[in-house]
Amino acid sequence: MLKLKYPPFLKSIRFKKILIFTLFFWGGTSSYLAQYTEIINANQPGFSESPYSVGTGIYQFENNFFLRNLRLKSNSPRTQSGGAEVQFRTSFLLEKLELNAHFNYQHDRVALGKIYTTGFSSMIINAKYLVYEQTYEDKTKEIRSWKKRGAFDKKRLIPSVGISLGMNANFSNKINDSTSISPKMGLLLQHNLTPNFNIINNFYFNNIGSKFSEFSHIVTATQNFYNRYSIFFENKTVFQKNQKNINLGLGLAYLYHKNLQINTSGRFLFEGKAQGFYASVGFSYRIDRHQDRYKDLDSNGVEIKKDDASNEKQLGFFKRFLGIFKNKNKDKKAQEKKNPKKKKNNFFNIFRKNKKESEVEKLEREIKELEKEMKEDEKKKSKKKKNKFLGIFGKKKKESEVEKLEREIKELEKEMKKEEKKKRKAERQKRNN
Repeated sequence: MLKLKYPPFLKSIRFKKILIFTLFFWGGTSSYLAQYTEIINANQPGFSESPYSVGTGIYQFENNFFLRNLRLKSNSPRTQSGGAEVQFRTSFLLEKLELNAHFNYQHDRVALGKIYTTGFSSMIINAKYLVYEQTYEDKTKEIRSWKKRGAFDKKRLIPSVGISLGMNANFSNKINDSTSISPKMGLLLQHNLTPNFNIINNFYFNNIGSKFSEFSHIVTATQNFYNRYSIFFENKTVFQKNQKNINLGLGLAYLYHKNLQINTSGRFLFEGKAQGFYASVGFSYRIDRHQDRYKDLDSNGVEIKKDDASNEKQLGFFKRFLGIFKNKNKDKKAQEKKNPKKKKNNFFNIFRKNKKESEVEKLEREIKELEKEMKEDEKKKSKKKKNKFLGIFGKKKKESEVEKLEREIKELEKEMKKEEKKKRKAERQKRNN
């Protein structure tokens, strides 16, 4: 029969007040900063957990297949384990609140392959909330001072903070011989020391009130390369009543698609007097149904598009460049093909905006417009007079209206040139005096 084990402090009135306050805080706090990113936010292949949520409308699956080998002494038989980890993450109430479920199913072989055990080694239902998110200055826009642009932002020493509350639901755990329900609490910290390097610290108090209660600390350092690769180093230390377990690991993650990540890791295990290794290969995939609840508008009412490079949340193992998969160059080329003249006009108009048009320039412009109109009239008349022939020794040709306009235009041009020369002479005389 299932036995429910609760720690003694659950019965206290003080704990009930804290629990009610926590639920009220989660439900009543409004979410102004969205946790959603266009690139998948995965915790795999590490054991640590980021304080950030996946965002509303996201349904994410993180799968991991592992092989574990332990030996107490060189001559003693090995304990081999193999299995799969599955984690489901989603958020539908608040952007900062995430709900997730973690299942670990494994098969053990002990004592020269004569003893076998199969079952769930862990089943955890958990809720995570981002309490505080640190923001940083965008120094890429600083162009006046190279020193200021390259200076370290002291705000990066202050981490983003998240808390997690969960429940271990091991109903039929043959691996650990445990059939109890026990709570789990965690504190999640993340330092984004640079846009490409972050450190995550997790502190967990697990199996509270049971025989298998333990305290664990996980620290993970992650470095990103080329926006698609990430390498991490991790140290997990578990403090139990009878022994201390240490787990040292290295891992690599590759972003195959904005919704698909592939990862692998290798670890050295030191569990009491036993030593061994741990290897894993896995992938993470998400279904993106996210919709923004609000839009940022400028003074003209136009939507402001977020700069991908300024988003430094570093969720999971990737730099959060939201525009990796956007082909901006293609859009620009398509616009240039549709309107090739606009680009040239915009280039020359840069130098004409602030220049005022003088009277002489205005007259010249009007004259050019008249010349264009006259040429068009001549073309129309020439089509009508194709079959007519004018003799060389005929009477003098009468001046047409078009020719009269041309003569007047030439006279105006001569007068304008004379006026310009006079003005220049007058300016020279003033300078000499």
